[in-house]
Amino acid sequence: MDSYSLLYSSSHRTGLLSGFQRLRSQRNMCDVILEAGGVSFPCHRALLASSSEYFWALFGENTLERLASSISLPALKPEGLDVILDYLYSGWLSLSPPSLPVVLEAARYLQVNTAVSICERFMTDGLNPLNCCCYANLAEHHTLSDALEAANQTITMEMRTLLLESREDLLRLNIHSLMAVLNADEIPGVKEVELIKLALDWLDENGPLPLLKSNLLLSHLRFGLVTPSDLTSLSHAHKAMATPLIRSQLTRALEYHRQGSAQPIRQSKQSTLRASPDSVLLVGGGLSSDWPEQQMLAFDSRSRKFSPLSSSLPLRLRNHCVCSVGGFLFVIGGEEVKEGDEDGKKSVSVATSNQVWRYDTRFDCWETVESMVEKREQFSCCVVGDAIYAIGGRHTRPDANTHTSLASVEFYDMVTGIWRRGATMPCPLYGHASAVLDNGIYVSGGLPGNQGGSNHGDNHDNHRESSREVLFWDLKSRIWEKRASMSIARFSHRLATANGHIYALLGMYEPFCDIEQYDSQSDHWTRLRPLLIGSFNYGMVSTTSGNLLVFGGRRWSDGQEVTVKSVLEYDTKNDRWREICQLPRPLTGTECTLLPLPD
Repeated sequence: MDSYSLLYSSSHRTGLLSGFQRLRSQRNMCDVILEAGGVSFPCHRALLASSSEYFWALFGENTLERLASSISLPALKPEGLDVILDYLYSGWLSLSPPSLPVVLEAARYLQVNTAVSICERFMTDGLNPLNCCCYANLAEHHTLSDALEAANQTITMEMRTLLLESREDLLRLNIHSLMAVLNADEIPGVKEVELIKLALDWLDENGPLPLLKSNLLLSHLRFGLVTPSDLTSLSHAHKAMATPLIRSQLTRALEYHRQGSAQPIRQSKQSTLRASPDSVLLVGGGLSSDWPEQQMLAFDSRSRKFSPLSSSLPLRLRNHCVCSVGGFLFVIGGEEVKEGDEDGKKSVSVATSNQVWRYDTRFDCWETVESMVEKREQFSCCVVGDAIYAIGGRHTRPDANTHTSLASVEFYDMVTGIWRRGATMPCPLYGHASAVLDNGIYVSGGLPGNQGGSNHGDNHDNHRESSREVLFWDLKSRIWEKRASMSIARFSHRLATANGHIYALLGMYEPFCDIEQYDSQSDHWTRLRPLLIGSFNYGMVSTTSGNLLVFGGRRWSDGQEVTVKSVLEYDTKNDRWREICQLPRPLTGTECTLLPLPD
């Protein structure tokens, strides 16, 4: 058999279209005329049928139009048809924001799917606050799912600007897009009451709607994020708010506000803040551990930017604990640092506290909840189920300069709002760390205190060594059990849970920067890649992705302690450290937690 070659010419296809375009411009060999809006377009039947599903069917063997010399297209604008015909004859689609609607209409009607895809990409790539509402309506009308999703997302993220500058565009938005926006978990910088007013104005502008549709629209609102006084006013603001479904949601929102201490564990979508779950809150700390500040900093892990909260801590605290439950921040115990005046001279006093504060990010307000049974500093806290546990620590008597170590454990029952005694640890412990895994509490390291009660002085090295031991408290058995010890004795260190493991990071005065990982199944600790820079008294949090973030702290430099600005990230899956950004200023002694925060 003779060999042969099969060769392809890319210029032939281009030349073929160019030839048809030349024949069309000369009106040569055209065998059909398309009419739209009183304008005639001579064309070639064969090219139309080969490029469009609509024309393929129109010029089929059994249609009346098969041999017609003229075809009327009254549904199309001549401007849109002209652009689509140019595309069929040249492969080039001329688009601009003003011409997009008529071109897309022609492309959809004539079933030129490649042109439709180009229009959709043009919309998606060109979205901005000025056109997102218009493009959402266009995408919804033509069932362009990708463009519709992108437009809805742009509306969601730009809602604050749209409410101020383009409210009329929002009132003309299609109901499916409005519902998608109101269903979003994150709408930056917009209060829920503004969204409720927008929805009611939209109903006035586009009504009357069937009861089912208006109920469906309003059910996407989060009435639990509105103050009781505003809820009462809104319930009479519109007839749509008086339907049985919406009235029941308003009633549930008012009941939520009356839950008191149980609010954090009574969360639903109706009361969940529309904010990023990856926001990190840095509570307290300062340039010096001796004079903590009352600041609170928010860190956006996506943009890696810091912003100060308008609210600040009610007290100057150090060696305190923080945790978040249901979108509420709890600040627990620690040492209250006060500035005094003795004999005309300024002085600083420090007293151990048992106070507990709760911060509601929804309404930017602080309130005190029931105090702990015992005063604690250098203790640990964690959340298990419906309770916050405060474990060990110590308290100081300023008059006698004595420190009493604690083996006691207590937990805050959020159902009743009362602190209750828990199972006491085998020995007093402070400067330890704790983490929750497998519905139990792990406590590691720290400094064992005197069994009898008190010890003197602040330097723990003068008395005894830090511990490597690990204790486990099971919620079911309610007893403390020993687990495999860490390979390193640690004091004032950090524990974090991520991806089903516990990670122990270095504490004070450790000679190395090693960290280690605990596997509860094998009851074994494994050494991992050391920290980039040895530091202590830093803030740490485990993100939703499972990575660990380390903020600031102190380290030794040329024989002196210096406060640092570094923010480090540990990739738990790849065992890798890197510095991702820096704090606005050096910071030590801060406590961190994940907390959804409004912009």
